[in-house]
Amino acid sequence: MSVLNMPAEGGCRCGRIRLKVSAKPLLTMACHCTGCQTMSSSAYSLSVAIPAEGFDITQGEPVIGGLHGPSHHYFCAYCMTWMFTRTEGMEFFVNLRPTMLDDPRWFTPFIETWTGEKLPFAETGAVHSFQGLPVMADYEGLIKEYMAKTA
Repeated sequence: MSVLNMPAEGGCRCGRIRLKVSAKPLLTMACHCTGCQTMSSSAYSLSVAIPAEGFDITQGEPVIGGLHGPSHHYFCAYCMTWMFTRTEGMEFFVNLRPTMLDDPRWFTPFIETWTGEKLPFAETGAVHSFQGLPVMADYEGLIKEYMAKTA
């Protein structure tokens, strides 16, 4: 499994918003839910959980788009690139779309979620698969396993 070299920088498609990651990822994921399929215009979305203290917007100001509920999906207001997600009650991490990083080639999904909604052809190579989301109690073990594999 490849490792993200830090600090890592990235931004939206038009470059008006730039960001910086300075903390080791907690977990990498692919989500097959129909909401992610629609928002990403793809078979699934990719994300990397970054500790909140290691994630900074260095230029520009993203706006909330997508669903307006407990999960806030942040976009560039100009190019409308879906960049990252923050979820109420889970403020300790940010789910960054890894393709926002200038070099996303290190990324491989460790878990895949909502496989009950996945398109028949969609394969991710993830180590762990879940019909929905893992139960909250499983995340600690998944994070430990991922971090051990990427140490």
